[in-house]
Amino acid sequence: MILSKNASFYLQASIVVSFLAGSSAPTPLYGVYQAAWGFNAVTTTVVFGVYALAVLAALLVAGALSDHVGRRPVLVTAALVQAATMVLFATADSVGMLLAARVVQGLATGSAAAAVGAGMLDLDKRRGAIANAIGPMIGTGTGSALSGLLVQYLPAPTVLVYAVLGAVFVAQALAVLAMPESVARRPGALASLRPHLRVPGRLRPALMLATPALVSGWALVGFYGSLGPSLVRRLAGSQSLALGGLALLVLATGGIVTVLLTRERSAQSVLKLGTALLATGAGVTIVGVSLPSVALFFVGSLLAGGGFGAAFQGAIRSVVPLAEPHERAGVLSVLYVIAYLAMGLPAVLGGVLVVHGEGLLGTAREYGLGVIALALLALAGTLRRNPDAPPAPVFEQPVPSRP
Repeated sequence: MILSKNASFYLQASIVVSFLAGSSAPTPLYGVYQAAWGFNAVTTTVVFGVYALAVLAALLVAGALSDHVGRRPVLVTAALVQAATMVLFATADSVGMLLAARVVQGLATGSAAAAVGAGMLDLDKRRGAIANAIGPMIGTGTGSALSGLLVQYLPAPTVLVYAVLGAVFVAQALAVLAMPESVARRPGALASLRPHLRVPGRLRPALMLATPALVSGWALVGFYGSLGPSLVRRLAGSQSLALGGLALLVLATGGIVTVLLTRERSAQSVLKLGTALLATGAGVTIVGVSLPSVALFFVGSLLAGGGFGAAFQGAIRSVVPLAEPHERAGVLSVLYVIAYLAMGLPAVLGGVLVVHGEGLLGTAREYGLGVIALALLALAGTLRRNPDAPPAPVFEQPVPSRP
């Protein structure tokens, strides 16, 4: 049986969601691992950070591979590797094994990210851009929240969530085999494996405009993914693992709602809204941490999540749909490299500051101020670009046939 175009699109969207759910599933479990193996906040952020670095490595090496060999081979391989990674997580009995699982998981996610994102754009530019923006947020939020619920209320907390995800990845690999290929094979597959980052010259101005927004939004996600559960439990005076998984869900919910509400607006107006909301939300979050007030923290997280969603959507819609089909995976790789650098490196720095600096609450405030500064920088850049005549939505602009 061959899947229809519509079914293929939703299959690939589900892969984005499940891969990101897998990446956030360990987040509520860090407290369990920390209690069992006796490590500190620095180790927590390093475990989180090596995943981001592994994603980067895969993007640099295999980011453009699907432009040459096709989307299907890359996605089948990545899904099967993800399934094997769930076995590593379920059997981990030390920090070393946890690090190894995160590295393999990052390599699989990075290999698939550009291929699946480009595959959805191959099938439908408009829906593909929206799915590329909303899919990671759905996966990140639901993975963290469901993992927290499973580990809080069901047996085998360090096994069950990975068993469920492993079964999903195997099913997706089988479904991809029935999916028609959406891009013609091209020579140069081996050459594409040489680490490189390349954006066609005509797309570079749009990329430069989008980069500060990407950095500010993904830096915030990095903090929530590594230290967010500890911060929420500290503010609430609770050790509930389910509560710890709620922080990422609230952040993601704000992003999802904003993406859906702004999908008809131009890319530039969405970027402006996103950066403004990021700065506002981070400010409210800082107030919540300082009082302290868990309610204000979640309000700020919802607003900041809305900013992240709008900024990420605006960045994708500003750049990727302008690329030719054979350029899309490579261009998406560049965007994801920027995003994962912004997510991983500041998170590790945050862990160091928690242990050797201002502690958890002080680090959260300093981190929030950094996000505000980056968001305001991004907002200034978008306002300076043709403020009197906002550009038309990117989907209405013709895609240039050559540089």
